[in-house]
Amino acid sequence: MSQFIKNRLKNIIPRTFLFKNEEKLRKIYSLLYSGNNFSCPICLKNLKRFEKTTNNDSICPSCGSLRRNRRLWILLNLEFIQPNSTILDFSPSRCLYRKLKKRSDFNYISTDLSGDFIAEHQWDITNIDCPDATFDLILCYHILEHIKEDILAMKELFRVLKPEGKILVQTPFKEGTIYENETIVSEKERLIHFGQEDHVRIYSINGLKERLESCGFIVEVRHFLNEETKFDLSNDENILVLTKPIN
Repeated sequence: MSQFIKNRLKNIIPRTFLFKNEEKLRKIYSLLYSGNNFSCPICLKNLKRFEKTTNNDSICPSCGSLRRNRRLWILLNLEFIQPNSTILDFSPSRCLYRKLKKRSDFNYISTDLSGDFIAEHQWDITNIDCPDATFDLILCYHILEHIKEDILAMKELFRVLKPEGKILVQTPFKEGTIYENETIVSEKERLIHFGQEDHVRIYSINGLKERLESCGFIVEVRHFLNEETKFDLSNDENILVLTKPIN
């Protein structure tokens, strides 16, 4: 929905009500966007266009998916979801949570410490309340840039992942090296330095790759560039695919 409408609804309607009824509200709202120029791979809605956001992204008016959500959904179904697997998702987007939770061919578990997302658990990523080697696949999208002790989080992800298991990681990226500064603590300063009030660093691709490798992961960087599709995916997107080696 437009940012104005979203803000108005948040101010007058409880969050729990919006989460529960979002699909119905969006179904009505998306009628304004009906057409055949584009299509959302998550909700399968045909659209005349996606709705543009203030940060140059695009959102599906029907399910609320962003470009990164749509690509992730495609990748999961093409390659990463395996029958009878156990999947852990950190702070999942609502559109993906609703789709994945309905599936019966795997065990889907979600967690969110902040309370801002739909999730069954509130696990701290630096101290995950699960035994070793629990998960076949972990989704860690736009999480690590929020975590002060990111190395500890990476070690925990390694611990709870099964050998040969996969993790899909994405964060905002910059050129050069990782930028972090522990003296920057106010929301105003973090917005200026890191691009968002609750971020504590900006990774570079190579910097994040090296940190993950230091924790034992095999890291593949996938770069998606100049891709024009009816799904309105990003023309410049990076995803890190992590594998836990057997030994």
